[in-house]
Amino acid sequence: MIKNLIRYFKSIYFIKAFLVALAMVIAVIVSVYFFDSYNVGFSIALGAILCAPSDVSGSVKHKFYGMVASIILAFSITLLIGSFNNYPFILAPLLIILVFLVSYISVFGFRASLISLSGLIAIVLAFGHHSTEISILEHSLFILLGGVWYLILAISTQLLLPAVQADFLFVQLLEKTAEFIKIRGALLVETNDRSSLLEQHFKLQTEINELQENIREVVLEKKFNSGFSHRIRRQQLIFSKIIEIYELGISNTIDYEKLDAIFKDHHEKLDEFKLLIFEVSEKLKHISKVILKEEKLTYQNNFKVLLKKIENHIEIYKIKVGLPESREGVIFLLNYKGYQEKQISNLLDIIRILDNYYKNDKIRAIKDAEQFLTPQDYDFKKLKVNFTFKSPIFRHSLRLTLTMLIGFIIGSAIEMQQSYWILLTIVVIMRPSYGLTKERTKNRVVGTLIGAAVGVGIIFLTQNPVIYGIIAALSLIIGFSLVKQNYRNAAAFITLYVVFMYALIHPNILKVIQFRVIDTLIGSLLAYVANYFFWPAWEAKNIKEVLSKSIDGFLAFLQQIDVLYHKKGEVPTVYALARKEAFLQVGNLNAAYQRLAQEPKSRQENIAIFYELMTIFNTYLSSLSSLGMYIRTNKTGKVPLQFEVYVKHILSNLEKAKELLNNTESTICLETEELAIATKNYDDYFQSLSNERDKEIEKGLPITKEMRSQLHETQLVSEQVRWLLSLSESLIKNIKKI
Repeated sequence: MIKNLIRYFKSIYFIKAFLVALAMVIAVIVSVYFFDSYNVGFSIALGAILCAPSDVSGSVKHKFYGMVASIILAFSITLLIGSFNNYPFILAPLLIILVFLVSYISVFGFRASLISLSGLIAIVLAFGHHSTEISILEHSLFILLGGVWYLILAISTQLLLPAVQADFLFVQLLEKTAEFIKIRGALLVETNDRSSLLEQHFKLQTEINELQENIREVVLEKKFNSGFSHRIRRQQLIFSKIIEIYELGISNTIDYEKLDAIFKDHHEKLDEFKLLIFEVSEKLKHISKVILKEEKLTYQNNFKVLLKKIENHIEIYKIKVGLPESREGVIFLLNYKGYQEKQISNLLDIIRILDNYYKNDKIRAIKDAEQFLTPQDYDFKKLKVNFTFKSPIFRHSLRLTLTMLIGFIIGSAIEMQQSYWILLTIVVIMRPSYGLTKERTKNRVVGTLIGAAVGVGIIFLTQNPVIYGIIAALSLIIGFSLVKQNYRNAAAFITLYVVFMYALIHPNILKVIQFRVIDTLIGSLLAYVANYFFWPAWEAKNIKEVLSKSIDGFLAFLQQIDVLYHKKGEVPTVYALARKEAFLQVGNLNAAYQRLAQEPKSRQENIAIFYELMTIFNTYLSSLSSLGMYIRTNKTGKVPLQFEVYVKHILSNLEKAKELLNNTESTICLETEELAIATKNYDDYFQSLSNERDKEIEKGLPITKEMRSQLHETQLVSEQVRWLLSLSESLIKNIKKI
């Protein structure tokens, strides 16, 4: 409990919430002290709140420009709406234009969507400004000042505490990767139902990809002419090792049905691997705790003991089953053991880096690091391209605009005390996807009711303004810090903050709570209904594009694997970039499927087929990674002609699958006879190696490194290309169904 509380205080979410609260409290205190009024302080505090959404993980440059854009947008909108606040016939069309344009900014990506959120909140809060003490121009200028004030606090904090953001992201990545590795171990021994484990596996891949993108922006963009260059190089090296561990985890591609058949009567062999994989997972968690200074770094582990047990089990299996019957199982176990040894090696490398084992002059930055950053595309052509009903953002912008207009009319008609709360609820709940809007609606309503109930209870216990002020300040910090992690609890604390802030101004606090609940219920209902009926962007209609992009990633990755197999030597940057893109696209596919699964049953067209496709795509990525990993990390021989035949047919099938998704007629046609010949050649070559080894065994000769290498390479590479071909055929078969 105490450790969790300490970790919470160290999180970037708490630090950000504390900065927002600090900016607001200082603004109000200064306002009361120098101007004897709350109004100036509230305007400045409002500016800080409007700047805060775009303060997210990333480089200082991107964070700075994002917050500047939010400040300018908030100032302009507040001044514009405030200037026409007394002209209702102008306000309605102005609301329509501004809401659509500001929400449409989201086409430029995640950071732009947060700038858009700042702008939308500014639109809503501009309707709530009715102060007679300061003019609308002064109010707008103070909002600008508040935004700049928060910008200075946020950027200064990142410059003064550069390790906080990176360390927190690394801890999250390590823990998610540890969880991912543990699921891989559980899948190995599960024989009844692997579907629930696979779904957790797919969800984690999406989360891990997002964290990796955030860390790339933070640690790969740094220049080494600063005083922190050695620390940043260490971060880059640790990051590359975590990526390697993650890829190795995915690369252990397994045909589970075949695995169960081979080791049906020898399941204890796999149990030993599960224990080893769980130990790797625990060590990753230990490293995350070391970074947070929760534990001291230790080299102690059970790896040697567990590896020795695995070696003994392999020998027992070989003797019990006998050769040549045991050869396939033995090669699998040895290859799998080799993968785990690579995992352990990467883990120990991270520990040495943390322990300062490497000297500064030996730490090298990631080659061509800047190329691994996802470029920020702010080309204005995107506005034109997305101006169509095919674009989910365009539909969302229209939907939000209409819903806000309805909320504005309802609020004006029933003359609520703070009718703009309806609009604020719509803004924070509505998202482009139905599933996320539904989830946020439920959490918002439940959180508001909890916050209101607690607020009423406190009011009956005390009417002390000092206590109200303390509760409001604490609720603000806790509420803002929980928005990303637990939206329901965040809504409860934010409701408490709003209630007790108004309690300091308005004597009738129970009326405030009543209106807060009613407005939230109205706004939530409008948001939920609108997302179902107003131009919904159902995921079943959009997921084909995600599938197509994933296939593009596979095409590029396989081509680079083929090039590396021929050329050998150092892994080129273009290979690593192709690998990264393939991983990202499959992560996007997993996220798209999760959105599809959250939609109403009546709208989940072909969901069973999409689940099958998602499974195939993830297995495909795993198989490609496994093939690439083997070629990268092992000395390989001359590339056989049959490998080329398989690659040609696999690429052909991927192209066919893409053409089917794009509704174009395929003109690709390859001879199947050469594939049959290639298969026979692979089988014959492996059989000849096996026969040669059997003769050596008869003579009592130990296996040579060359023979072991040839057996392993032939079996692993041939199995992977056959598996990739089979999966590509399954892709075509399932895509035809949709």
